[in-house]
Amino acid sequence: MDARFDMFANDIAAKFNKRFANASLVIGQSPLPRSTQELVSLRASQINGCGWCIDLHTKEAAAAGESAVRLHLVAAWREATVFTEAERAALALAEEGTRLADAQQGVSDETWSQVREHYDDDQIAALVCLVALINAANRLAVIVHQKGGSYEPGMFAAAVG
Repeated sequence: MDARFDMFANDIAAKFNKRFANASLVIGQSPLPRSTQELVSLRASQINGCGWCIDLHTKEAAAAGESAVRLHLVAAWREATVFTEAERAALALAEEGTRLADAQQGVSDETWSQVREHYDDDQIAALVCLVALINAANRLAVIVHQKGGSYEPGMFAAAVG
């Protein structure tokens, strides 16, 4: 199935994409570790079924040195031994922040406490913004059927640079 709409060819969508990408640059330049950013983005994208974003974040993480074992285990992070306690807190926040409609309380107090234990205020700000941003990106790509598989590491940076 082909994409329904080219979000890069339309003038309004292109203007939006530029501003959206600028928001991602703020997160990328934050003190939140790059590996955590990619793991969180990958997990939210898996939950949302976004092939484009799964492709992008898997390849960017691998290009940045992330191991294949960790990338393969993101979907089952609770059952894996390869993630730090800080990463586990971030992955829990990503899941709960992505599955808002599945829980009456949204992000649990337990998860929030774990995040507070492992991250400072600037990292938390970046993490919360990242969860919101990746969920928005997933929705954009899923709505227009943007397919995964063709992404090459660095494409996103080249497009926003």
